Parts: sequence; C-alpha cells; structure tokens
Amino acid sequence: MTGQPVVYVLDDDELVRNSLSCLVRSVGLRAELFATPDEFLAFERSDAPSCLVLDVRLPGTSGLAFQQRVAKIGLRIPIIFMTAFGDVPMSVKAMKAGATDFLPKPFRDQDMLDAISVSLAQDRERILGEQSLAGLHASYASLTEREKEVVGYLLAGLMNKQIAKEVRLSEVTVKLYRARAMKKMGSRTVADLVLKTTLLGISPTRHAPLVPKVKRNVGSMAM
Repeated sequence: MTGQPVVYVLDDDELVRNSLSCLVRSVGLRAELFATPDEFLAFERSDAPSCLVLDVRLPGTSGLAFQQRVAKIGLRIPIIFMTAFGDVPMSVKAMKAGATDFLPKPFRDQDMLDAISVSLAQDRERILGEQSLAGLHASYASLTEREKEVVGYLLAGLMNKQIAKEVRLSEVTVKLYRARAMKKMGSRTVADLVLKTTLLGISPTRHAPLVPKVKRNVGSMAM
C-alpha cells in the first residue's frame, strides 16, 4: 500500500468537481477529477487507498449503470453517490449494489468528508486483506509436494499415525513434514494452519474411511 490516499471525483459539472477538489485537498487528501466515465477508466490509478465520488446523472449514462460496469470489470473501489435528483428507491438500489453512501446535493462538507473517511478506511482494509492473502499464497507455494500432501490430510482431520498409514511413511517423518509446513505457513498451531489454508481454498485430501476394529466376543462365538 503506497502513496497518498486518493479521492476520484466523477461529475460533468466543472464547478462541482472544483469545489470537491478544494474540499478534499483541505484535509490533506489527493483529488483526481473526471468529467466522463471513460476519462476515469482510462486513468492509471495508484495502489493507495481510494474512493470514487460519483454523480448519479452522467453524460450518456447513469451513475448506477456505471456502478454496475465498474463491478463487472472487477474494479473494487468504494463509491459515494451524490445527486440533486435522487429518491429513496434509487438510493436503496445504489446501497444494495455496494455504495458506501448516497448524498443529496447540496450536501454539507462534513457529511462528504465523513463519507470519504469511511470509504478510504474500507478500501484500506480491503488492500491489507488482499496483501495478507497474497502472502499466504506465496507461503503455501513454498511447500513441497509431500508437505502439501500432509497438510491435506491434516485438513481432513487425520492424526499423525493415520496420515503415516495413508502416505506410507513413518509417523516420525510425517511429524517432520507437518512441522516444516507449519513453519513455512507461519502457524504455531494446527488450528491456525487449517484456518490459513481454508482461506486459500485448499480442500481436505480424500482418504479411505478408517474402519474401527471390532472386538470379538469369544463367549458368543459358535461352538
């Protein structure tokens, strides 16, 4: 996560854009202004936390339609809607689609700043989560095939002795592979290892059902 947080403003009204630019910069944030959706999409965005302040009415389209377009192309950015023509159904639709706020024009400066603060915090959490997940992917990729195999059986709930039987290795060797896998994944407990691999979408390894041994009752055996 690098650079100064950015507030993107998309509105076809130049006065509104400039006014929002002054407001955003007054609290030490960076502002980037756009008159059309195509201008915004063509702009090279930074990796810093950001949000989009979006007018509901845009040239040739609507803010709600653009919100859907943004989601469709996989651009994950919090959106704050603003409009002079909004109604309750419109605001409900926008919020259900993931908007962080819906402000009527004219809005109070503090209301906009509060909405921006919430949106930037939300995007910051998203970025940190993605970075953490990327680190987990790298850690799991560093495991050997044997270590991944042992982890798969751990996810299935098998004990060391049971895993040893499945992979045809000694229990001591299985413990070694498990310890190495946990170290590489930064896990001190099996529960933490299971949680991290589950977040990565790793599935438990299928194994043959363990059939419990049945004790024979000698007295009931046929003579």
